[in-house]
Amino acid sequence: MSQAPVAIITAAGRGIGGAIARELSGRGYRLALLSPSGAAEELARELGGQGVTGSVTEVGDLERLVQTALDSYGRIDAVVNSTGHAAKGPLLEISDEDWHRGLDLVLLNVVRLARLVTPVMARQGGGAIVNISSYAAFEPDAAFPMSVLRAGLGAFAKLYADTHAGQNIRMNNLLPGFTDSLPEKPERRASIPMGRYAKVAEIARTAAFLLSSDASYITGQNLRVDGGLARSV
Repeated sequence: MSQAPVAIITAAGRGIGGAIARELSGRGYRLALLSPSGAAEELARELGGQGVTGSVTEVGDLERLVQTALDSYGRIDAVVNSTGHAAKGPLLEISDEDWHRGLDLVLLNVVRLARLVTPVMARQGGGAIVNISSYAAFEPDAAFPMSVLRAGLGAFAKLYADTHAGQNIRMNNLLPGFTDSLPEKPERRASIPMGRYAKVAEIARTAAFLLSSDASYITGQNLRVDGGLARSV
């Protein structure tokens, strides 16, 4: 069986997740992709990988994704947890239901997939996980109230790193700013010191670095890739 590395990517049909799939494919990874729309299956066919239609909020869909990777390739070396957008709106007008859905979409998806892949990576002798978060995780923005949950993701990644670094399993968060997968707004562009939105390919290259052996001593970290947008030091 091929020894080429295997990566699982969620929300991989388009946007940042799709760009990461293309980048990793170009670097020789074998892929198992998930998205709710069917777009991940289409991209997987294009890239010679395996696609699953399902949601990161459903444990059964995550189990199918992991089993598909194992059945197809026999191993899992890398995981990229990417998701769609959670609820927005005035802070105190967001319903309990939307907060609970945000928890499933932004934080528990990572916890659940980590439960599934960590034993596999431990048996193999290591692996790497990258969670796509947001620049707003540690510099909250009222336009993105679910950044409250992204901050929780930062704490989880640190605790995970503390627990599993000795097994050579790494977890880091990648915190993008605004990317060209979103409609561009002049006021947002003006707030970015680099004066432009990121290309999703730039985010993808950073994710690939964090998954690679070049980042073998990096774990439990939150890496901003935002063109200088965040102000906190």
